[in-house]
Amino acid sequence: MQEYTVCFIQRNQQLLLLNRIRAPLMGLWNGVGGKIENQETIEESVLREVAEETGIEAKQADYKGEVICEGTWGKLHLHFFWINLPDKFIYQTPVGTDEGLLDWKDILWILHPDNLGIVNNLPVLIPDMMKSDNPQTYHLNYDDMGKIISVSINSAIHKIEA
Repeated sequence: MQEYTVCFIQRNQQLLLLNRIRAPLMGLWNGVGGKIENQETIEESVLREVAEETGIEAKQADYKGEVICEGTWGKLHLHFFWINLPDKFIYQTPVGTDEGLLDWKDILWILHPDNLGIVNNLPVLIPDMMKSDNPQTYHLNYDDMGKIISVSINSAIHKIEA
């Protein structure tokens, strides 16, 4: 199973998100990241991916935990990270890249229940990751339509209401 990193870069009450131009997740806003290369640690991978996709040369990223997504399509193993930038950090957006469009998005916009333009696990994961100082293990189960049907955090199962 291939492993990936995803990083959320925060400045004030905004996150720098990428709207992907290719599958998977084409047309959806998500954090930046990608495949972990051979002989690369997850920390090396996330810092490389952040630099490649945004040009931001971060020295460290806070590990927020592993996310295991499972459905009839298989299993995906992600490692989530968080970078807090200084409030006055200047990064002009929107910016077009080889991967898609980077832009700052308000956290309230990201978490709005009517927002269909983001990866559907972000409203589940982001609030918990923002409040927790300790890495968690998230296990998300999906139905055949790609809808999350259950979430367990450190083995505590939370059913998603229809």
